[in-house]
Amino acid sequence: MIDFFNNYGSDLIRLTWEHLFISAVSLGLGVLVAVPLGVALTRTEKLATWFIGLTSILQTIPSLALLAFMIPFLGVGTVPAIVALFIYSLLPILRNTFTGMQRVDSDLVDAAKGMGMTQMQLIKKVELPQAAPVIMAGIRLSGTYVIAWAALASYIGAGGLGDFIFNGLNLFIPELIIGGTIPVTILALVVDFGLGKVEKIVTPRNQLAE
Repeated sequence: MIDFFNNYGSDLIRLTWEHLFISAVSLGLGVLVAVPLGVALTRTEKLATWFIGLTSILQTIPSLALLAFMIPFLGVGTVPAIVALFIYSLLPILRNTFTGMQRVDSDLVDAAKGMGMTQMQLIKKVELPQAAPVIMAGIRLSGTYVIAWAALASYIGAGGLGDFIFNGLNLFIPELIIGGTIPVTILALVVDFGLGKVEKIVTPRNQLAE
């Protein structure tokens, strides 16, 4: 263990930062796109099945195949990796946003409408807060997925902890494989824990009491 840190400590810090950067940007883009889209689909439910079906199909594409598919269009490096991971992050967030919004108590919605709230006020002050736990569950799931899949970004030269894993496989150095796998696992657990705390913060008190 000490020898590993002596030999690869600086690389570990650099690759961990690259891994976090790729994952955070991908997940952030997923949230920015999937949450508003999920909300919009509750207003146009005829399109919901089509959109969710499309994202489901995209997620069935093998990770390495999708990364390789990006190369002719975006080349190699960070950008194609982020685009691929962004695509993978969409489905859990989109599906949970749509489901969470649909599960909001209809009595609360009717009461808000009776108070004269506009559609935007209804979404912002009633539906999104009530749907927040379900939405955050989707974001947590996507977060752990993206952290794990980001290890494959090394395949197209995007860096990250996958560099250790792939180099260890190519050079038959087990300590590199372990040195890449364990940090990825720890990062996934830390991200899930952190997003779990955020989930509790955004959950309305009436739901926490339940």
